[in-house]
Amino acid sequence: MHITLNLSSGAFAGEIKDISGANVFDCYQCGKCAAGCTVGGYIDDTPTKVIRFIQLNQRDKALDSRTPFLCAACNTCSERCPMEIDVAKIMESVRILALKEKRKPERDVAVFSELFLGSVKTTGRLFELGLTAGFNLMSGQPVKDAELGARLFRKGKIAIKPAMSGNKNVKQIFDKSEAVSGSSSKEEKAEH
Repeated sequence: MHITLNLSSGAFAGEIKDISGANVFDCYQCGKCAAGCTVGGYIDDTPTKVIRFIQLNQRDKALDSRTPFLCAACNTCSERCPMEIDVAKIMESVRILALKEKRKPERDVAVFSELFLGSVKTTGRLFELGLTAGFNLMSGQPVKDAELGARLFRKGKIAIKPAMSGNKNVKQIFDKSEAVSGSSSKEEKAEH
């Protein structure tokens, strides 16, 4: 493996800082963010590695990573960071830049991200059944997880109808965020 470093320009790290407010050079690669990552079993690069890509000005590696698109934005990484770096915000910033540059994640990642955010925006929280059913339909596996879903429903673990809790407030948050970032879910959808 051959790695070319371009340390002469911190432009990429500067772009990330402009969006996230976080200085990636404060990270000393302890790995606490990676150790606590709730989606760690599904990502290709740990948050630590994505931050290292940014530190080393390896723009393509950071922007082509699936990790920012799979990030659950749970903030566990940010809370665990001994340097108080907002790692989740960095992941969001990388995702924003990747979408602006029309870099497409794998189809399933983009579909999941779109359905997840759409569910939260519409209902004010995650509607698991809708997310799973929608993802399975869009990924061409409509009956995948049907048996598990039936068992969870019988045990009262999932609902057929989404709980609508604070959905107007959450929609306002999404609308403000889209106004600030200059994008909308419709624009992002068109890019995928």
